[in-house]
Amino acid sequence: MSEYFRKYIKKEHFPVHPQWKESDDDFDIIWTEKEWISDMLDHCHLTNGQKLNHFRNYYELCRKDLLIKNIKKYKKQLEKEGKIEEAQQQLTFVPLTYLLPSEYSIFFEEFKKHNAQSDSKLCWIMKPIGKAQGKGIFIFKNIKEIAQWKNTYRYNPDNPTADPYVVQKYINDPLLLGGKKFDLRIYVLCVSYSPLTCYLYRTGFARFTHHRYDADDITNQYVHLTNVAIQKTSENYDDKAGGKWFLQSLKLFLIAQYGPEKISQCFYEIQQAIIKSLLSVQKQMMNDKRCFELYGFDILIDANLKPWILEVNGSPSMTANTTLDNELKLSVLDDTFTIQDMEKILTGQEEQIGGFDLIYKGAPVKLPQNSTYSSLLGCQNNRQQQLKKLAKSTAIRLAQQYAEQQARQNGDGKQRSNSKGPQNNAYGFVQDNRNNQQDINQNSGQFKSDEE
Repeated sequence: MSEYFRKYIKKEHFPVHPQWKESDDDFDIIWTEKEWISDMLDHCHLTNGQKLNHFRNYYELCRKDLLIKNIKKYKKQLEKEGKIEEAQQQLTFVPLTYLLPSEYSIFFEEFKKHNAQSDSKLCWIMKPIGKAQGKGIFIFKNIKEIAQWKNTYRYNPDNPTADPYVVQKYINDPLLLGGKKFDLRIYVLCVSYSPLTCYLYRTGFARFTHHRYDADDITNQYVHLTNVAIQKTSENYDDKAGGKWFLQSLKLFLIAQYGPEKISQCFYEIQQAIIKSLLSVQKQMMNDKRCFELYGFDILIDANLKPWILEVNGSPSMTANTTLDNELKLSVLDDTFTIQDMEKILTGQEEQIGGFDLIYKGAPVKLPQNSTYSSLLGCQNNRQQQLKKLAKSTAIRLAQQYAEQQARQNGDGKQRSNSKGPQNNAYGFVQDNRNNQQDINQNSGQFKSDEE
């Protein structure tokens, strides 16, 4: 991802910002992989004007085992505070999960209990906690398959490098489209954990399998796992569409099938699940005003239109496999940088910046009373119009501030007619942006001042 990102910046932004340069020590933002944090952060001094794209202990949210632990801990905290109803809802958005090997005996009892109560065998899914792209995942019905796994190199209690796993109740009744399983990739930007401040991107995408769903064919990964890294190796893979469908198109289709009320409630529950997961790690995260993080939430919707969080990715892939996919991901990056406000010219009160909507800032952000949706997730992404409006209002505000400053300095309350201050730069800045709105790739630099 880093090389892709570097090429994008150099191609799209260096030509319009000739004063920009690539440097290892003079920078505004470090954009790096998660692994860099543990290896290098302690040896890197960040000033107050520099930012990093990960929180120090990002793994509290992104590691499958720690996410579950933190959700359970947060549930107990809510119970102690007397928030019983809220606590009861806390574990309803993640599948029943056990940590292996530490909770193997508890899982084994649950496994036996279900088999004794039902004629049908329940499916479970095993996932290594530290891997991505579907690596190491397998589904099983028989406990003997766990016994076999325990005796292989993948589980060795005497080996400190052995992979810990989580075992989850498999959601075997997913919502299907065209007989195929899918999940959602949703982008969330967290800029602070104290207070919790996060944005939800309106546009995401659904990732489809390329084989029709068959709950009994548990050994076929192409049927059950939607990861692009797995699906692209299928002989059925469509490299033009990439097995993806934009969230807005999916939402409109589902509204036609199930009605606006049910789908609006479903997408609202997705947003609530995301907020609850972030709240569950809020006290664990080492908040740092120099840090922000772009997350990729993987959400599954079951046949009852109930959403489930499958995983949270701290380094969501920004590599594109189609033109539309490329436009989406570059838009996400552009708007992520705009929100960082390195030039310190935003008010901090903006509830929409580009395609990102502020959904939580110390408390849930309420939509206008006349809104027909309870969540803007999957709604029309009006980022181009919004960025134009934001650029114009910012330029006017900066010009007014400069005029007031000049008036105070002049003492007589009159502005010098030949002043060539920031108000003129701001106006020209807006004009430049209007001329450059023909593609999505210029917006991360649209609020940069001439002095930069």
